[in-house]
Amino acid sequence: MDVSELRERGLALRKAMFGEAAVEGRMQAAGDFGAPLQDIINAYVYGDVWSRAGLDPVVRSLVMLGITAASNRPEEFRVHVKGAIANGATAEQIQGVLLLVAMYCGVPAAIETHRIAAEALRSVP
Repeated sequence: MDVSELRERGLALRKAMFGEAAVEGRMQAAGDFGAPLQDIINAYVYGDVWSRAGLDPVVRSLVMLGITAASNRPEEFRVHVKGAIANGATAEQIQGVLLLVAMYCGVPAAIETHRIAAEALRSVP
């Protein structure tokens, strides 16, 4: 598959997970300077890795929540908790991931992400 196909597939997946406005905002955040990174994210992160067989979207989202919480990346966690909800992750699954983060990475790594997840879950109809 050529890179333009990966890029298109990845962009479509990102927009389905996070919403068109959010993706466009993130893609424009660093202007022309950030465009090459956004191309990499669209083509390889979402067009390739997120699109592979083997893990369903909920599992991938839960893994991302664990990674972003454990590595103290609250802004990325905020993005991915919305994606996890869009992919069908339940509050119980998200809570389970964050409790594992608390036990294995420390309570400080889980405190803010619990607050962010609770806020995101409150907005779910």
